Amino acid sequence: MKNEKKVVLITGASSGMGYASAKYFYNNGWIVYAGARRIQRMKDLQELGIHIHQLDVTDNESNKNFIEAAIKEQGQIDALINNAGYGEYGPLEEISLENAKYQFDVNLFAASELSKLVLPLMRRQKFGRIINVTSIGENVYMPLGGWYHATKAALGMWSDVLDIEIRQFGLRSIVIQPGGTQSEWGEIAVQNAEKNLTADSPYKKLVQAIKKILTSYKVSATSDDLAKVFYKAATDSNPSRRYYHSLTDRIAVWIARNHPSLWRFGMGKIMSRINR
Repeated sequence: MKNEKKVVLITGASSGMGYASAKYFYNNGWIVYAGARRIQRMKDLQELGIHIHQLDVTDNESNKNFIEAAIKEQGQIDALINNAGYGEYGPLEEISLENAKYQFDVNLFAASELSKLVLPLMRRQKFGRIINVTSIGENVYMPLGGWYHATKAALGMWSDVLDIEIRQFGLRSIVIQPGGTQSEWGEIAVQNAEKNLTADSPYKKLVQAIKKILTSYKVSATSDDLAKVFYKAATDSNPSRRYYHSLTDRIAVWIARNHPSLWRFGMGKIMSRINR
């Protein structure tokens, strides 16, 4: 029997968009399962009535436990939101292959594994949505973000293929492309960029310049704003293939897709200014 309330699973729910989305879905009557490594940061979510789980999306057993708990306790999953992710920033020449692979493990392969775990149930239900959080960085790019942009581009393409494959079962795979959002993401990306520098790196000046851009750039979008976008993607009766928060985000992606030379020109201007 179908649960009267809808059930959503959200990864990366200890901060930012994942945390805000867990609260937003719960306040709109959903049963919410929130997963993250930093479970202590979700205690207030638990106090609201949200099911919290310690979740390392790169660990198979952790993923299985997260999904199986929801299935055992609720019997259905209406939406899986693959939100967990981070930016392994740094010069491509100097980022270790180990770090690059871990970036793919968190930002891409985790989404694949979690989706595989929910799809059999969703097929039996004949309903369900897998929502994959990429970034406008799936299309636009900047220095030091090479591996991050690669994972987001890969996740977007992977999601599109999955969408075509599962529509026959009444299911959807949807992409959300956030732009700049008030969160700790930029700070973590900068920290990674600095850690990835070698002792005598010729890229130190570039890293300091990008650090200034990432830490001084003022964004108006909040995690609460993006939570509403997540909710729209999960509830629209005829969902879009892509969701954005703002017209500015849409325009940036449109330029990068349709006029890549303009985007490269802009990046060239930034590099020229840095190298003066």
